[in-house]
Amino acid sequence: MTWFRRGRGDDGGAAPPSGETGDSPDELRRRLWTRVQFINAHAGKLPVEAVVGAREVTDTMREVIESAGEGDLDIYAVVQINGIVDDYLPTTLQTYLNLDPSLTERVSASGRTPRAALQEQIESLTIAADDLLQASRAHDADALFSQGNFLRTKFTRSDLDL
Repeated sequence: MTWFRRGRGDDGGAAPPSGETGDSPDELRRRLWTRVQFINAHAGKLPVEAVVGAREVTDTMREVIESAGEGDLDIYAVVQINGIVDDYLPTTLQTYLNLDPSLTERVSASGRTPRAALQEQIESLTIAADDLLQASRAHDADALFSQGNFLRTKFTRSDLDL
């Protein structure tokens, strides 16, 4: 029973307590923090540039999550965050960590080393994270302009008034 383990950080993948959704900003922050801890714990086994890049991705994801303020995030943002935080970033890092260390600098048939491939993948994640942050900020600006238009329409005289 998972309720015996609550509070110990071992939920066995159980559903969040009622009132808390898996995609809430708090839950996204918690999962993001788990990723940061993973990066920090494996920093000695990853190239320095990969650690810096991975932390840049997590920092950007945190900014996107914080852009929600007290409300919920746009579903597009939630899907992207889930993909980056729960799949793409950990898979990229874990795949590299699973390599025999003697192979990380060996040039493959593609002409790249695994270390270079890792860096390229992290750069792609950084670009995706930056794009998501910009889209989130643009959405906030659009919402502000929409609210301004609503207020202007609501509280100013209409040309139709007699």
